[in-house]
Amino acid sequence: MTASEIVELRRVLGQLRQCVGSLRSRYGDVAAVQRLANDVERMDIDATELLDLDSTPRQREAPRVEREVVVVPDTPYDPKLWHDADDEGLGGYRHT
Repeated sequence: MTASEIVELRRVLGQLRQCVGSLRSRYGDVAAVQRLANDVERMDIDATELLDLDSTPRQREAPRVEREVVVVPDTPYDPKLWHDADDEGLGGYRHT
């Protein structure tokens, strides 16, 4: 981001903060207003991180993470595995 873009972003975030303050005075501290205030705060944090990225050397790619692949077979499970199990919410297998 250029310096003018950062200045513009900060200006717009300030306007958003004022709008959310107006909404809070009109509607009170309802959940929707709290979420909007949280979103403005999060955008401010993200803008600060972008500003910090401009001042530090950039990494071109994300670090690689090794992942373990778990193979799940397509074959059915052994029915004995479910012998004494009940399906909750379906009334179970045993009718007494």
